[in-house]
Amino acid sequence: MSLRTGLVKAGQSRASPVRKSLGGGMRVLTLDNPEGWLSGEESIAMSRDRAMKISTVNRCVEVLSNSMAVLPIYIMDERTKERLTEHRLGRVLWGRANEAMTSFDYQKLMMCNQLLRGNAYAWIFRDSASGVPRELIPLPPDYVTIRVDLDGRLWYFFSHPVTGETTILRPEDILHYKAYSEDGIEGVSVLKRASMTLSTARAAQQYENATWMSGGQPCGVLTTEADLGDFDQTQPDGTIVHRDPKAEVRASWEAVHRGAGNAFRLAVLDHGLKYQPISMSNTDAQFVESNEVRVADVCRFFGVPLHLAYAGKQSYQSNEQNGIEYVNYTLLGYETQWGQEDSYKLLLPGERARPLRIKRELKVFLRGDTAAQAAWYKALRETGAYSVDDIRALEDLCKVPGGDSRYASWNYGPLERFVELSVMRAMKGIAEKENPNNE
Repeated sequence: MSLRTGLVKAGQSRASPVRKSLGGGMRVLTLDNPEGWLSGEESIAMSRDRAMKISTVNRCVEVLSNSMAVLPIYIMDERTKERLTEHRLGRVLWGRANEAMTSFDYQKLMMCNQLLRGNAYAWIFRDSASGVPRELIPLPPDYVTIRVDLDGRLWYFFSHPVTGETTILRPEDILHYKAYSEDGIEGVSVLKRASMTLSTARAAQQYENATWMSGGQPCGVLTTEADLGDFDQTQPDGTIVHRDPKAEVRASWEAVHRGAGNAFRLAVLDHGLKYQPISMSNTDAQFVESNEVRVADVCRFFGVPLHLAYAGKQSYQSNEQNGIEYVNYTLLGYETQWGQEDSYKLLLPGERARPLRIKRELKVFLRGDTAAQAAWYKALRETGAYSVDDIRALEDLCKVPGGDSRYASWNYGPLERFVELSVMRAMKGIAEKENPNNE
């Protein structure tokens, strides 16, 4: 099903009752025009194209979007903690979200929209008979407007980028992942919140680029004792031309020596000209250190550890700990938000009442090295927490005969049976002493 066809059909089926409920009285809840919800001036965010040309921003967006896209999705029964291996939502959650996107492509795009635009929207195209979602179609955030009627109910207005046709969609038919929000309705993008930091980073990037385009050489001064003041010169045809010798000398010098391709060319000076380079200041010499500070600032805004942005000089142990903090303090927040939104709008009311929940597996980022992983599996199996099949499932391996059995050490037992087990253990010891040969 195409995006345009689906949206038009949805709008036609719901246009009349929705317009009636709005009744002409509504408030537009946008960050640019909050109408009483927010106060004060809003800073202008850096454009997404310019921001993505900053290497740290690009890397942070790639890390976060890929992290969310690769997380395995599963449906769990909260009462039994049983994972459902088969479910009708499987076709859109871990199959293809729509005819054009795999689950990975869909989730990566949604995360990019949430980071760079502050809001990620997806229209839920449902089966007309059962109400089960058949496709999840991302909507361009720039063409979505959220409005609230006089009863406090939200409505999503989507303007088609090609036809300009406006479709009104109910909130239960829109997946909405939002970034940091000041009203709980719309999110504010990282680019807007970090506009000053990103502007500084871009200015530094432009400065560095200009430096290298000039051959990596600082500017200098051409001096002479001759008078280079401007004057009017009469041409042979009688016309008068105004000349500026300073501008002419500057243009001639830059034509020969400016640019990376002209770096370190031999200069030939006449008319008593002398070239005096301007040495780099202490501020210029500290440019690299300042750049490291800017990289750290950008990473803080995105919640990405420095080592994932290919920065910093931490040890392996530090990087491992930073990775754990990345999962606990960055990814966990996104996973919780997405899981709650998905569970409420993708599951049917009866499934939510069971209760079923849509979750994402974060343990894929918490695996240590081979030795640590083996020790962890061994401990869980010996305590009876995991069976062989449970461990094999974590390694994407099939089940084996007898793999569902759980084992536990006889050195442990329930506390309430401590006296009983102690007596049994003592009697066993006495029997072994009286009959050492088991006769």
